[in-house]
Amino acid sequence: MAAKGEITLEDMRSCFTSAVVCDALDAAGCPNQSPRLQLKPLTVQGVLIGRCRTTLWGDMAHPDPRPYELELKAVDSCGADDVLICAAGGSMRSGIWGELLSTAARNRGCVGVVADGAVRDVDRMRKMGFPAFALGTSIYDSRDRQRVVDLGVPVEMGGVVFSTGDIIVADEDGVVVVPRRVEAEVVRRAWEKIGRAHV
Repeated sequence: MAAKGEITLEDMRSCFTSAVVCDALDAAGCPNQSPRLQLKPLTVQGVLIGRCRTTLWGDMAHPDPRPYELELKAVDSCGADDVLICAAGGSMRSGIWGELLSTAARNRGCVGVVADGAVRDVDRMRKMGFPAFALGTSIYDSRDRQRVVDLGVPVEMGGVVFSTGDIIVADEDGVVVVPRRVEAEVVRRAWEKIGRAHV
């Protein structure tokens, strides 16, 4: 644990699970922080913990002269411990995330991606050890099918709002987001529950 009692993301990664964090959110009066979606780990097992970096995606059916402009800007904006949140409204129109974006994002410090849509290049991301949670896969490129329409804004996935800077915890059980306004309380409650469980 960090100095002065601060619980760091690294501390959380050593013992937190999505279920423990959900319990802590319940105790803090936030009972609906897990999307009602089957977001599954498609590349690596284990827990993904970081801070949200949000992108909002839209479907399209016309040629786009600058198809990747905002998604590349989103990747460039990533910092250490960020998790890219790709809110696509459940659309499976294309694979909005893949090997190239994973490589670029990881080079910026990004530790994973969560998409309420499809991804591709799953085997290559698995070999990279890059965590990707999504509804499923699509072999289609996003060009002229889907694009980022905004970034850094609050986005909704499965009835839950994700904001840039929120803590996200994802594993085989599901995905849960901790809003900044209750972060300190929820992290403390989860830490204490883990401590009691290991006495």
